[in-house]
Amino acid sequence: MLLPPGVSSSVPSSGARRVIFVLLPAVNLLDLGGPAQVFDVARRFGAEYHLMFCAATPQILSVQGLPLGPLAPFPVPGPEDLVIIPGPRLSEPVPGQPWIDPATAAWLRAAYAAGARLASVCTGLAALGEAGLLDGRRCTTHWGSVAAMQARYPKALLQDAVLYTHDGPITTSAGIASGIDMALSLLEREHGPRLTAQVARYLVIYLRRDGVQTQASVHLAYRSHLHPGVHRVQDQLSQHVAEKARLDRLAALANMSPRGLTRAFKQHTGLTPLAYQQELRLELAAQLMADPHLTLEAIAGTCGFDDARHFRRLWHARHGLPPSTARSTAP
Repeated sequence: MLLPPGVSSSVPSSGARRVIFVLLPAVNLLDLGGPAQVFDVARRFGAEYHLMFCAATPQILSVQGLPLGPLAPFPVPGPEDLVIIPGPRLSEPVPGQPWIDPATAAWLRAAYAAGARLASVCTGLAALGEAGLLDGRRCTTHWGSVAAMQARYPKALLQDAVLYTHDGPITTSAGIASGIDMALSLLEREHGPRLTAQVARYLVIYLRRDGVQTQASVHLAYRSHLHPGVHRVQDQLSQHVAEKARLDRLAALANMSPRGLTRAFKQHTGLTPLAYQQELRLELAAQLMADPHLTLEAIAGTCGFDDARHFRRLWHARHGLPPSTARSTAP
């Protein structure tokens, strides 16, 4: 696969954050490969990650029959680690008997105690349950395993209608393709929507499903199309939110006429290019309003609005209340 301009192929630095994949016997390859590729592509866009693939034994067999190895032993966990447990095919649980290797469960407890973030894909949730990390915690798994998991871990707050959950340092996903959604969500928490949108586009995932959130970021919510010219314009607007956009220059970027760009942009996103930029600015403003030291005038200028009055008018039209009210009622 050729790398686009500006994308690095360099190896991660020694200070990169570790993403430790905990592999269980009969692991599902998509549960492993999807999240792994998200973080691999992210480091090509400048995010510093070091991927590790670890297991209790030097080699395991995936459920699809592919041998995986040699695998690294579990390292000493640290507070900056991200630990991901892809889902395996599990046998029926036997009361009083461990469902996964006890040494693996013990290492997960140590990682949790060290301050690492732990994430499971599909039936990887069982590893967190066996480690005793699900009591009183919202979590999810594949719909076909919810009943068994709830019976095995009665104190867990199983959610059966979501793609993924975040509850403190524990993140869980419903499995299979939703592991990619979960990984993108974790990436966005660390690096923001712009880098996440770059990764999603590189992976040809133009719509990141948003788990339990009410809506996805504007940077991702209008990407469920395959029009390269419109994507180039969206990239330009996302990277220059505050700059005044000229339709003729955007059209040239897309190799289209201004009228053709407006028509194509509307067809594929439901918005005009300038309306899309307005949504980007309002989203940025919402993020900046979390800083109580920034005035509305400063926020308006940073986001590219004409002035604070212009910002207030557009915010009220979008949200139904003035920004000062939204700010005073924010948690």
